[in-house]
Amino acid sequence: MEKNMEAAKNTTASSPTFASPLFSFSNTGSASFGFGFDSGAPPPPPAVKVQPSEESPVASVSMEPVVVDDSLTIYKGRVSTSDVFGVTDSDLVPGKYEGGLKLWEGSLDLVKVLNSDACSQLGCGHGLPGIFSGLKGAGLIHFQDFNAEVLKCLTIPNVKVNLFKESSEGTCTSRSVGFFAGDWSEMDKLLLCGDAEKDKTTSGVTEDKTYNGYDIILMAETVYALSSLPNLYRLIKKCLCYPGGVVYMAGKKHYFGVGGGTRPFLRLVEEDGAMLTERLNDVADGSSNVREVWKFSFK
Repeated sequence: MEKNMEAAKNTTASSPTFASPLFSFSNTGSASFGFGFDSGAPPPPPAVKVQPSEESPVASVSMEPVVVDDSLTIYKGRVSTSDVFGVTDSDLVPGKYEGGLKLWEGSLDLVKVLNSDACSQLGCGHGLPGIFSGLKGAGLIHFQDFNAEVLKCLTIPNVKVNLFKESSEGTCTSRSVGFFAGDWSEMDKLLLCGDAEKDKTTSGVTEDKTYNGYDIILMAETVYALSSLPNLYRLIKKCLCYPGGVVYMAGKKHYFGVGGGTRPFLRLVEEDGAMLTERLNDVADGSSNVREVWKFSFK
């Protein structure tokens, strides 16, 4: 599973308190959003909402601990691409699967920064950043991945074991959680900001940007494909609450072979001119290309 995508991707303050809507999308460690699709590739899957009850029987029954620090451990499952998609030794099948079953380094980089800085998740895969946010008290969390199968086989089981716990008072420790699958180009139609954006437009109040949206958007390893970056940035601007919303992005500086990376996305943001950018961390541990964590907010 890891060989082909790894070649494409690598060849490759106090503890935060959450009380507002969160959108978490990441690629396998956080989830994957769409590659650009050429004329020979199949069309992307439609945008759909996935119910927690749709958990797949393929889902891992055993959970592995991921130690964030001495006080925090998140549990994750392990699922085979062969069992779910019928493919082996690949992290990318254009139009069908985009790496969501693997835990990428950027997801853990993002969790560690959130744990020390401040914190929905786009491109969620394992969903660890969104799960972390839930453990810290986020009131609403939406997980998004390109593949519904990734949500059913991996994200939902991971969320259940970490967040759907019964407290001593007999109440669930999680708040409101939703799961969404599909390509970034259509995802705003399902997310909480979609109706608000439509209402704002039809009412003719074009200058009023006080519509609701996500207070925090998390994404890890979502900027790997150059052709997908415009759709990703448009989705962020539609979904992020104005003016106080914040985006946290973790990813590799460059993804050789597919043209994307944190720096191409950063150029897109800076050329648009609507957001401030701040680099929070960089990691050069030799395990992959240089990785970075960035923060974006409206000017």
